[in-house]
Amino acid sequence: MSSAAATYVLTLTCPDRPGLVHAISSWIVDRGGNILDAQQFTDAGAGRFFLRVHFESVTEPYDLEALRDAFVPVADQHAMAWDLGVAEAPCRTLVMVSKEGHCLNDLLFRQSIGALNIEIGAVVSNHTTLERLARSYDVPFHHVPVVSGAKAEAEARMFALVDELDIDLVVLARYMQILSDDACRRLQGRAINIHHSFLPSFKGARPYHQAHTRGVKLIGATAHYVTADLDEGPIIEQDVTRVGHQQDPAALVQAGRDVETRVLSRAVGLHAEQRVLLNGARTVVFP
Repeated sequence: MSSAAATYVLTLTCPDRPGLVHAISSWIVDRGGNILDAQQFTDAGAGRFFLRVHFESVTEPYDLEALRDAFVPVADQHAMAWDLGVAEAPCRTLVMVSKEGHCLNDLLFRQSIGALNIEIGAVVSNHTTLERLARSYDVPFHHVPVVSGAKAEAEARMFALVDELDIDLVVLARYMQILSDDACRRLQGRAINIHHSFLPSFKGARPYHQAHTRGVKLIGATAHYVTADLDEGPIIEQDVTRVGHQQDPAALVQAGRDVETRVLSRAVGLHAEQRVLLNGARTVVFP
């Protein structure tokens, strides 16, 4: 990435009060900045303000650390939780999988053509099934078995890779293991999971066969941040596709795979572009 092409994204949330937009835009202008795009939202019920602003320097590129230091007084004055980074910097991502490869394949392909602003540093799996796929994209593959009674060791290896590879985001791309409560806390706001829309109606094995038996007409998927409450984290993206009586369970499975890949890639893209802000058990998603 050329430093001359760098632009910057500031995201923040704080208690709502008059003058916030003026304070932030003035701070940018005072540093020779030009706002390219700005989106804001006020949650009136919670009394909180959310903002994403994309800006550039009209002269020389900023020193990022100095720019962050300069924003601290504004953030402190308004009790802001905030982040400031280079918009073009790819989101360093670790993908965790088991045996199903449709979501992994989609993420690897979209990364390879520049459709997602991510850089997949490694693929981690409790099986070796998808090693060949990962290596076909020149992405390192790590087989980390999850042995009964030794989940802590597997998670320790995962966190070692997160630290070693400077990972920003962990994606559970059909990783069929439940993370511990401690792991969920450590990854709060930076781990995304994908699951089908049948929960809680069709739990356990063969959910698409259960759906076929019940004559389901809509199949969907949900991408959300990982929390200790299984499959109940803050939702980032959802979608559905129609199915009919003429489709057998195998066709429903394929339809489910298609919608899962779409939803997960959108969620990862939104996170990578710093368009998702946590709002308690919900999210604010700026398009």
